[in-house]
Amino acid sequence: MQRTGSCRITGKCVDMKAAKLQTEAFGAPSDPPIVLIMGMMASMLWWPERFCRELADREHYVIRYDQRDTGLSTHYPQGAPGYSSSDLADDVMAVLDAYGLEAAHLVGMSMGGFVAQEVALRHQRRVLTLTLISTSPLAVEGLPPSTKAYREHSATAEGIDWSDLGAIADFLRRDAAMLAGTRHPHDAEAVSALIAQDMARAPSFASATNHFALVSGEGQARLRACDLTMPVLAIHGTADPLFPIAHGEAFATVVSKARLHRIEGGGHEIHDSDIDEMVLAIAHHAA
Repeated sequence: MQRTGSCRITGKCVDMKAAKLQTEAFGAPSDPPIVLIMGMMASMLWWPERFCRELADREHYVIRYDQRDTGLSTHYPQGAPGYSSSDLADDVMAVLDAYGLEAAHLVGMSMGGFVAQEVALRHQRRVLTLTLISTSPLAVEGLPPSTKAYREHSATAEGIDWSDLGAIADFLRRDAAMLAGTRHPHDAEAVSALIAQDMARAPSFASATNHFALVSGEGQARLRACDLTMPVLAIHGTADPLFPIAHGEAFATVVSKARLHRIEGGGHEIHDSDIDEMVLAIAHHAA
């Protein structure tokens, strides 16, 4: 069912002992909750507002948040994050607790998909379903690497002066173009505007590079996607250059309750023209 009319949006800062997380919620708190977990170096703004509103219109309470070192959440010195990927998983639990939620549907993209899997494996009773976008299953070997072109582009990050906002913005624009799929024209203007908004909002953008150097928590190496017990939906573009489509297909192979939704020609992105298709798939999965 789909609602019509305006969607209520509220904000909240989740104040933990170790960090503060900025969050934003769309829709009615009485609706089934969905928590969105974004990927590496990306604040919650990379979950498009239209995406969030449309999920809320389909009778879900949608929460997005800034992971550590992004947006308005706690930032750490560059090169010294002092937290692990397991801490990021614990942050999801803190968001649920702050909103008074016993359990929620989780949607994770890219690195956020790894975080979502860890949450689901460590806190199974609190995860109703998983939707994993443009990511890879934990502890599955033999999957293909990123494309050669993307690996060559990614290597240029080593030469960036991360105190130079212009250089950062230029790299991020090139990165978005490299991650784009073949289904739709790349909207460079919209991406540039989003990057500018994200950078203006964050007190420090260089600290987001800490995501490259996350120290895994003890025992994470034992976490395996094949042990996921809740329903899993993998949404994956067939033209994803970072995690080729075989990564999405692997979920359907190794996870007993998983299925794959292919975005034909889709890249490693949430393209505006794909939002309706993605929202419909997620809403049905989390019904």
